[in-house]
Amino acid sequence: MYLKVKRLIDIILSLTGLIVLSPIYLILIIAIKLDSRGPVLFKQKRVGINKTYFNILKFRTMRIDTPKDTPTHLLEKPEQYITKMGRFLRKTSLDELPQIWNIFVGQMSIIGPRPALWNQYDLIEERDKYRANDVPPGLTGWAQINGRDELPIELKARLDGEYVEKISLWMDGKCFLGTIVSVAKSDGIVEGGTGVKNEVASSKESISK
Repeated sequence: MYLKVKRLIDIILSLTGLIVLSPIYLILIIAIKLDSRGPVLFKQKRVGINKTYFNILKFRTMRIDTPKDTPTHLLEKPEQYITKMGRFLRKTSLDELPQIWNIFVGQMSIIGPRPALWNQYDLIEERDKYRANDVPPGLTGWAQINGRDELPIELKARLDGEYVEKISLWMDGKCFLGTIVSVAKSDGIVEGGTGVKNEVASSKESISK
């Protein structure tokens, strides 16, 4: 029952976001075009609900010669590919704003496990253990407010599973408010790395919340 309510909330909030944030979209589009050559939007094949595929949208933060379909943490010296505007967008998480459209059309939800790249087989397999591939992926989620890029694959999947077990309006509210705090503090952003955060400490943090 809640999933139907969740979808209705997604539609209302995403439509509102597209309208209210349109001036910011325009400013960012102009800034990206002035900063580097290439398209404004970046499309990437991601894993959606029940392991179906869709193209996630982001504002482009890297040069057009960046290797395709490669997670940032697997690139050699990823900072060499990130544009000046891209650093700002990543630090503030504004590069994720175009995903409001993905939410509006039903490919994503506001809250849920972050959609894996189609070739992140290890993460997809781990999530299968916790049924985390059986819900719509999200713009943000439980794992994102408990470590984000710092989390090792196993812990990230476990936190996603914890979200699936406790999915509710209350859980989504906690994730939403936690995201605001995390973005304001730029928590968990690690360019070129993952799994930095101590797994034991992260588990204790998750349990305590």
